[in-house]
Amino acid sequence: MRSNSYSIKDTIIIGLMLFALFLGAGNLIFPPALGQAAGTNVSFAIIGFLITGVGLPILAILAIAKSGGDLQKVSSNVGTLFSIFFPLAVYLAIGPLFGIPRTGSVAYEIGLLPYLESTSTFTLFIFTFAFFGVSFWLSLNPSKLVNRIGKLLTPIIIGILLLLTVVGIIKPMGSLNLPSPEYVQYSFFKGFQEGYFTMDAIASLVFGIVVITRMRERGIHTLEDTKKKAIQVGLIAGLGLIFVYLSLAYLGATSIDSIGYLDNGGAILANISNHLLGFAGLILLSIVITIACLTTSVGLISAFGEFIQRTIPAIPYPVTTGTIALFSFAMANMGLNQLIQFSLPMLMMLYPIAIVLIILTLCKDLLRLNKGSFQGGVIGAAIVSIPDGLSQTTIFSDVFLPFMQWLPFGHLGIGWIIPAIFGTLLGKVFTKK
Repeated sequence: MRSNSYSIKDTIIIGLMLFALFLGAGNLIFPPALGQAAGTNVSFAIIGFLITGVGLPILAILAIAKSGGDLQKVSSNVGTLFSIFFPLAVYLAIGPLFGIPRTGSVAYEIGLLPYLESTSTFTLFIFTFAFFGVSFWLSLNPSKLVNRIGKLLTPIIIGILLLLTVVGIIKPMGSLNLPSPEYVQYSFFKGFQEGYFTMDAIASLVFGIVVITRMRERGIHTLEDTKKKAIQVGLIAGLGLIFVYLSLAYLGATSIDSIGYLDNGGAILANISNHLLGFAGLILLSIVITIACLTTSVGLISAFGEFIQRTIPAIPYPVTTGTIALFSFAMANMGLNQLIQFSLPMLMMLYPIAIVLIILTLCKDLLRLNKGSFQGGVIGAAIVSIPDGLSQTTIFSDVFLPFMQWLPFGHLGIGWIIPAIFGTLLGKVFTKK
């Protein structure tokens, strides 16, 4: 197939496919929670959120396209061992440690909990057992189901969100309340960190190869054409995400007077839907979100299973996917709030490293960066991001939290920036010598 057979329609199709890959549980639960917490400072908070929740994923897709490969090739700029362990850490994060269990927790929060008088560990256990049992069964042959249902569900979800937003604007649920303490002074940087939870930046490092493969199937083969089309595809997906995030943040910010302050985005979204669209709207949202979470779960289980099979071919695919589903089931029973708190240290460790890796990959030719630059930048980010992540835990908070507050920009959650820049420059100079 010749490259000139690639059309604008192909770009739109792949862009919408990427948007569907992004549109998962995290994209729907964190913006309304941010809106409620940020209150009158929601504008500053959502800008920070869009940088890490939209800007970084687009840059990650471009970085993968620029490398002409996948996450392993991008990681190999740092070294062989890093190209093994960093992808594994990414797959664990978007897989059984957080991404997959979150699909079950969100499906429970929106799909079942609104119809119960109160939550209980037993109902969560039964629901997630059935959810991940079906996920495992479908993951044995996932491609057709995920693609077909995904194409059908994405327009429906966007339609529901559009309807909720229009009704919420015409009939506001209330006015903006005062921000919670963490959003009073540094709302932009708090939103910046909240964008980590969507996990789209590190997920893009995995999704990038899917985008490149679809382009090659349609006739794009040169590196320049791949980078150009990747930007266009990323912008289409990014515009979709911006609409979702702005809509949900606005609905969350104006909802407190009507539904009260709730402790997670799943409950907020369910109550907003019930308030604005009534019981019928809540039922429709519950069904669609539950099926969307199921397809996301199947896709992530399959992707991680295939990664393990490529890495360790001796392990049968059904054994891998079964183990992932079982572990995800156990993690989901922590509950959504506890799961988010559990994942916070891991994401605080991974995200700065991923950001540095993405930016250095994009600037490699322009700044003539060598392997030492990549190694220095990643090490510089890691020596801060790892203690930063540990400072979010109960055990190590007293040890590392004072260190993070002492670092320049540490109180803003971006104390890794200066060490990463210094490490990049130092690595480049020493490698030359």
